[in-house]
Amino acid sequence: MQELSLSSKLKYIFSIPVIISALGYFVDIYDLLLFGIVRIPSLKALGLNPDADGTFILNCQMVGLLIGGVFWGIFGDKKGRLSVLFGSILVYSLANIACGFLPYFPKEHLVYQYAGLRFIAGIGWLESLEPELHSFLKACRRI
Repeated sequence: MQELSLSSKLKYIFSIPVIISALGYFVDIYDLLLFGIVRIPSLKALGLNPDADGTFILNCQMVGLLIGGVFWGIFGDKKGRLSVLFGSILVYSLANIACGFLPYFPKEHLVYQYAGLRFIAGIGWLESLEPELHSFLKACRRI
């Protein structure tokens, strides 16, 4: 096998799919950690019950993770992992942006709106990890 020069190695490491994958992975992990840290204070600030409503919201997110893993996995096999990577990051990002506007939503069904947004985020979240890791490992193998 031919030895790659430093510039060739850097070309693979800093390719667009690897950069997008790394940023997506960072955002995914950041959200997972941040949601766990601020979940109880944010639920209290929204006037929701941290125990009952928080558990319901978290369960909805986990169901979204389960469904998203199956959906994006099948879709990725048919359409290609890179296009699925961008699609899953888009779904995930839009749901999380909408979560930022939750304080302005009507208060009547806020727990269901929050749970629905976390469900949608869960659908996009899980599959964005797999192509990110796949793209990163693929680039690393070339080095």
